[in-house]
Amino acid sequence: MKRRPPTGRRAVNLVVSIWAVGSALMGIAILFWIIFVVVTRGLGAMNLAFFTHLPTPPGILGGGLVNAMIGTLVLTVAATLMAVPLGLLAGVYLAEFSEDSKIADFSRFSANVLMGMPSIIVGVFAYTLVVVPLGKFSGYAGALALAILMLPLVTRTTEDMLRLVPNTLRESALALGAPRWRVTLAIVFRAAKSGLITGVLLAVARVSGETAPLLFTTLNSPFWFHSLGEPIPNLTVTIFDYAMSPYPDWQQKAWGASLLITAGVLVVTLLARFTLREKKL
Repeated sequence: MKRRPPTGRRAVNLVVSIWAVGSALMGIAILFWIIFVVVTRGLGAMNLAFFTHLPTPPGILGGGLVNAMIGTLVLTVAATLMAVPLGLLAGVYLAEFSEDSKIADFSRFSANVLMGMPSIIVGVFAYTLVVVPLGKFSGYAGALALAILMLPLVTRTTEDMLRLVPNTLRESALALGAPRWRVTLAIVFRAAKSGLITGVLLAVARVSGETAPLLFTTLNSPFWFHSLGEPIPNLTVTIFDYAMSPYPDWQQKAWGASLLITAGVLVVTLLARFTLREKKL
């Protein structure tokens, strides 16, 4: 058998390597470019009034976005409370109890499809399910839409993390007479806790910048809110409204709100990446 010279393979390997490195550097450059633009334009809006005052009427200078900040936090917490317990339970079923049944395969397929579903479709679904019957926009509808977006990510992350736990841990605990549910909660969950928390944080970061679902469900408000049964002010829809306005002061505040969301997503991502990773001895 005639041996092929390695020159061609080395040339192809060099081209692919350069292409891969160049693509990675391009992605990093674009990321830092976006961060640089958001920081330089958003810092001008940062003052005490921005964090403590309500929005001003159109054309009036000053004011802040304190109600939108609190509304975004409330919506995110409400969506997390809806999605995380269900996602954890679904992930536990798929990893520990499904035994590759047909319903498990269908659940995985559905979660994968839902993860790629455009968020605006989820917003229309929540609008039809909640807003139309109630006859008004509300925080409940917005939290439901965000929870639907979080659910498949938490489910698949939970399943993947639990499957990484060695079966020897489960078998050892079962051999000692522990029931299956206690083994799952006390042994398997503890072994996979860093990955589970990381998945939850990434799901929170995933929905914290969503605008389309909230346009159809929560809408926006320049006032304080008293319950989730009314329109809830939020940063993402505020950015949409202010950036499209003809008022320079509102446009400046849109950049400031963009900086807040970017910083929040960056902090959550770094927390998931570094703080909660497993410590190696």
